[in-house]
Amino acid sequence: MDNSVKHVIVDMELIRRLDKNGPRYTSYPTADRFVETFDAVTYSKWVAKRENEGVARPLSLYIHIPFCNTLCFYCACNKVITKDRSKSAEYVRYLIKEMAMQAMLLGPDQVVEQLHFGGGTPTFLSDDELRLVMTAIRQHFKLVKDGEYSIEIDPRKVSDETIALLGQAGLNRISIGVQDFDAEVQSAVNRIQSEEETLRVINAARANGFKSVSIDLIYGLPKQTLEGFGVTLDKVIAANPDRLSIYNYAHMPTIFKPQRRIHEEDLPAPQIKLDILDMAVNKLTNAGYVYIGMDHFAKPEDELAVAQRQGRLHRNFQGYSTHSDCDLVALGVSAIGKIGPTYSQNYRELEDYYAALDRDVLPIMRGMELNADDLVRRAIIQALMCHFELTKESINSVFQIDFDSYFSTELEELREYEREGLLEISPRQIRVTPKGRMLIRNICMVFDKYLRTRQKHALYSKVI
Repeated sequence: MDNSVKHVIVDMELIRRLDKNGPRYTSYPTADRFVETFDAVTYSKWVAKRENEGVARPLSLYIHIPFCNTLCFYCACNKVITKDRSKSAEYVRYLIKEMAMQAMLLGPDQVVEQLHFGGGTPTFLSDDELRLVMTAIRQHFKLVKDGEYSIEIDPRKVSDETIALLGQAGLNRISIGVQDFDAEVQSAVNRIQSEEETLRVINAARANGFKSVSIDLIYGLPKQTLEGFGVTLDKVIAANPDRLSIYNYAHMPTIFKPQRRIHEEDLPAPQIKLDILDMAVNKLTNAGYVYIGMDHFAKPEDELAVAQRQGRLHRNFQGYSTHSDCDLVALGVSAIGKIGPTYSQNYRELEDYYAALDRDVLPIMRGMELNADDLVRRAIIQALMCHFELTKESINSVFQIDFDSYFSTELEELREYEREGLLEISPRQIRVTPKGRMLIRNICMVFDKYLRTRQKHALYSKVI
């Protein structure tokens, strides 16, 4: 499978006509389908089965640090806004206790290939607290030498000394939130961050051995203009990151309270948003970046691009990943994990999270056991999201079905997208065209049984 050609076409008329609300498919089924009957006891049974059946896969660890000391108005993450540094000391104690409980349940010598610190702001933790957490990870798990170990960074809140510490602790990838360098936009979303601060962190990361630098941008923010975002893109390209993500701002103030501070009249018109997206895709592909999928771009030699070319790309709760065969152990408030054919999510509120651990119970709020239908649909959505194609026979072989009869309804619906030029259906495979790649969520939604049985599109963000 070779997706090395930087093939993505932004068909403005098609996107305008087909844009609708839908999931981002960091999982299938999506987290809104999780149930509270899946608890710590259910989770423990699946972990035991993982060990007893001798099919233990390497692990990916996700660690959620919820604290931020300022509020970005666009943010939809689970976070705690505070300037009280003692809160992180308490949190780290509970986090390490949860880690020890998970390690005991999983058993000794668990191999970790991937580690990600997300937030919130992971570097809200002090240097000593970061050391404590990394020491605990190495105490309980075996980190492989060439693993993918990443952390999200807010350049406004981190020193060069902390970047050096992170490098010494074994972290080798860094993700930096920028969103937009335009001063008016930054003021409108309450995130003032200079280009100099950002470049300083990038330079410090490279000086301390980080193998990959990723930058996050958002289009559709208040006060954003085509010209202004073009200037931001030029500055970002000049900084030469290995990866770039350009997220669509989803204005959903009824669900995310901080967004109520954004004035709707300041948001760019839908056509301007599309123009910004079109410009971004053109600028990045002309600069040599490969379109990975959804909102992600990478240099051709980056591991994401290589994994996509080799058919190894995977999608999980942190986005695109090069490690497809890992079970995901999630630590911290609201974190979501995956063990075998299950998902589990920790309590969203600190009080509930702490209370469960005080009872010596894993803080699992809800989860889901996937059935056979869920598993085949998950495999299809993964293949389309990551590789823009799937071979029917591979699905038939793994899941013991006849693709064309099992998905006769879905195939009929896909014919409309085929007529629009988004994909090609043959007796052997389904292949998404360059024109269809920007609308991959639409295509995947056809295979989502839960959207078919319960119309919940309004709870999701716009596809573009």
